[in-house]
Amino acid sequence: MPDILLWTLAILAGVSVVVQQVLNANLRAAFASAAWSGFMSYAVGVLCMGMLALLLREPAPSLSLAARVPWWAWSGGVFGAVFVGLAILLVPLMGAATFVALLVAGQMLASVTFDHFGWIGLAQRPMDPLRLIGIALLIGGVVLIRR
Repeated sequence: MPDILLWTLAILAGVSVVVQQVLNANLRAAFASAAWSGFMSYAVGVLCMGMLALLLREPAPSLSLAARVPWWAWSGGVFGAVFVGLAILLVPLMGAATFVALLVAGQMLASVTFDHFGWIGLAQRPMDPLRLIGIALLIGGVVLIRR
């Protein structure tokens, strides 16, 4: 795929994060419950992923294949639930821009650390001065956006 298409899709993924968090915050207000709004968000997401798997005609993984997956690989949903739950609570308190700026800063810090050490199966990509400057600029952006 051309880089411009990849970048466009990544930007669209970022837009979807903001839209998801604002919609989940609205759902929280309607339900008066962060837990139930998060649950409903995940329930709709599960249905969408199921429909995508059917549309793509992908066979369900076998039980023997699922049994060979390391235990920690199953924990992605836990981290997703933490993210959605905290976003539901924090977006109304700090606004979408501040939340997303802090979210991106946290993602960058974690990403360069995971890349540097090659954690959880990633290829090792050493931290270099340019990456450190990028982190500093991101944190500076967070400070500027939070107003």
